[in-house]
Formats: sequence, C-alpha cells, structure tokens
Amino acid sequence: MFLETRQLTKQFGGLVAVDHVNFSVEKGKINAIIGPNGAGKSTFFNLISGFYPPSSGQVMFKGQDITRLPPNKIAKLGIARTFQTTHLFEQANVLDNVLIGFRLRTKSNLIDALFLTKRLKREEEQSKEKAFEVLKFVGLTNMENKIVANISQEEKKRVAIALALATEPEIIFLDEPAAGINPEETEGLANLIEKIVQHNITVCLIEHKMKMVMNLAHKIMVLNHGKKIAEGTPEEIQNNETVIKAYLGGSAIA
Repeated sequence: MFLETRQLTKQFGGLVAVDHVNFSVEKGKINAIIGPNGAGKSTFFNLISGFYPPSSGQVMFKGQDITRLPPNKIAKLGIARTFQTTHLFEQANVLDNVLIGFRLRTKSNLIDALFLTKRLKREEEQSKEKAFEVLKFVGLTNMENKIVANISQEEKKRVAIALALATEPEIIFLDEPAAGINPEETEGLANLIEKIVQHNITVCLIEHKMKMVMNLAHKIMVLNHGKKIAEGTPEEIQNNETVIKAYLGGSAIA
C-alpha cells in the first residue's frame, strides 16, 4: 500500500474533527477529498503531514508507520503539502521562496555557511538550477526576481506548488489549490495538476470547486462531520444519495 490511514481520529476537547477514517491514496493518480466546510478535510491533511498528532489511529506510508513523525521528517520521506492560504515569505522574491524547498535535501550546515565551503557553493548552484526548472514547470518562467507580495493570487498558488515540488516529493497534498481564483485560472491549475501526475508524482487534493474535482479526480473520498460517508469514482460520488443529501442538501452534484 502506498499511503493509507487506519482508523485515523482527531479530537479537540469534545469535538471529533476526524472520526476513525480509513483511506488509501492511489499511487500515480489524482485523489480528492470533498465535503462541507468543517467536515474535517484540512485536519485530515494536517494529521497525515505531521502538523497535528492524532488522538488515535495510524498513518502508513510505503509500509512505514509515520503517525508520530514531525513534519520535517515526513517531508524528507517524500510527502509535501500546500495550505488553504499560501504560506510564503511575502517580502522575499519567488526564487528565494522556492529555494527553501531544496534546503530539505542539501547537506551543507552552519560550518559550511560560516566558511563558504565548496560544498555550500556547489549545493547553492545546484539548487538554483533546479529551482529555475521547477519555476518553468509550474509556468512561472522569468518571474524569479518578483517579490511575492506583488504577484497575483493565482501566481502565489503556483509558487506554493513549486515550493512543495522543490522538496522532491512522491506525493503532494494540495489544500484548496483553486480557492480565490477565476475559472480561467482554475483551468490552468487543473492542467498543472495533471502535469504533476504525468511526472510520476501522486496528488491528493481538497477542493470545493466540484466541476474541477469531477473532471480531474480518479478517486474521491467524502467527509461529513469528520466521518467518511462515501468513496469511489466521480461518477459513483455524483450518484450517491448520501453524498447529495449531506453535501448539497439534496441537489445533484454537477
């Protein structure tokens, strides 16, 4: 099994945000998680990526129990994520933001920095070359020197994805990548997500834009009040009465 959760649960006091969820991510596919606001979707991502410790249950990645590992160790294993609101250094330029991701894989340390060693210089050059490649991949060619605070919301989304890709992941979790952008930009990001999977990186995303999810995803899980209420293909989810009632109040998913 590539990545799976087993009875994953998170309680905040008396609130059960994630309630005994079993889910497996299909390798090489676009997996999606949908559900109403407050369904536990982002909390579920936070449990997998190590930002929250679970109350009970397990997260398994390629046969290894990663349930209690901190975020940096989980990232080193090949699991990256983005957030609902872009967590970027707004006053730094685009290139410097992406370079942060490559630091996860470099070996130079404080001593190298103090003495400007050959290893430091070599790794900096290699990281810059890779950063330019990633920026080209996400459609941000010639934007490396722009200050993040001055670029559009859609461009910030692409920088966040570039930063995640810079960690050289096997799987990337995208938390509402299309939030706050227009339909044309949404289509562009959907194309980028497909491109990521074509380059052998598995994707799992949370998204409220149903048209995008139904067109992109190979597999969908639906959460409601922290519980998994359905799982299947887009067609199966669109025709699931429990999902229609819980998620859309009785109207069809389109």
